[in-house]
Amino acid sequence: MKLLLLLVLFISVSCSTYRDFYSMREEDEIPTVKFKVNYDETWQAVMQILQKYDIAIQNQAAGIIKTRWIDNTLELNWSDAFSRSDQVKSARFKLIVNVGQGHEISHPITKVSIYKRQMVEKDFLQASKPVRSNGILERTILYRIERILTMERELKKLQAIKAKQLEESF
Repeated sequence: MKLLLLLVLFISVSCSTYRDFYSMREEDEIPTVKFKVNYDETWQAVMQILQKYDIAIQNQAAGIIKTRWIDNTLELNWSDAFSRSDQVKSARFKLIVNVGQGHEISHPITKVSIYKRQMVEKDFLQASKPVRSNGILERTILYRIERILTMERELKKLQAIKAKQLEESF
């Protein structure tokens, strides 16, 4: 009887922990987007977006870009002013961007992943602790990269049409 009760308890707890694990896994995913563009064009778009950040490491061969620590205490305190949480003493973050290349059947693809490491110090007695990012900055940067690549593709199409028209006019 005790064994049966223990078995039922184990099964009921294990199912709920899987749901918790599944939701945690979805929340902790690193924002990633695949582009059907060659590696050099994607790298240029990423560098164009990240030029306003203080870049510590930039290695195109390895496909990695890291920024230095950037202070964002004011932004966090402003956004936290509308919630019940206490204000933070200091906050800083760094971005780690990975650009990978690959090939599908007929065209090259690139994959861009952005990880934001956020450190927050609540008061003088506590050291800085890592805090999970809300993902807004990462998704915004990925959206901007996508827009730059889309605009460049459209410009190439227009230039090809214009060149064809000029060729036909001669």
